[in-house]
Amino acid sequence: MTAPSTFGLSSEARNLHWLLTNLVDEVPGIQSVAVVSSDGLLLLSSDAGRNVEARQARETKPTGPRGSSADLATIVSGIGSLTIGAAKLMAFGGVKHTMIAMDEGSLFVMSISDGSLLGVHGSADCDMSVVAYHMALFVGRAGHVLTPELRSELRQSLEFAAAGGAR
Repeated sequence: MTAPSTFGLSSEARNLHWLLTNLVDEVPGIQSVAVVSSDGLLLLSSDAGRNVEARQARETKPTGPRGSSADLATIVSGIGSLTIGAAKLMAFGGVKHTMIAMDEGSLFVMSISDGSLLGVHGSADCDMSVVAYHMALFVGRAGHVLTPELRSELRQSLEFAAAGGAR
């Protein structure tokens, strides 16, 4: 994983970046991670450099790249909306987490206290219980600091990095 620049960010934003980096580095089988706001915007990513790649690839390939953070954020947001709608329809209460096992990998989506979502793309051989456990640790540590101000700061830092700026 290429660590994004955290220069100029608040200590809360730097701590979230550290937690995300730690999640990816310490849990075998995690390929990519995205934190998405309740309105579907990417806030934090394990591979921020891939966002620029995604934009460039879309200009040359109409189908777009596979596995970029922007794509993961879109999928996580859609799955989050779908499961929240299903839970409301079934009157089962709030959605805590969603796990999807596929032939070539897994997708995990976990709610964060403010309506944001944590999405993890795992390899086919990842231990789903270990990934879910570490995601719960991340949510427990990050959920209380993900304030509206911090979400705005994280979003602005991603937009600044995507525009080619340096903090």
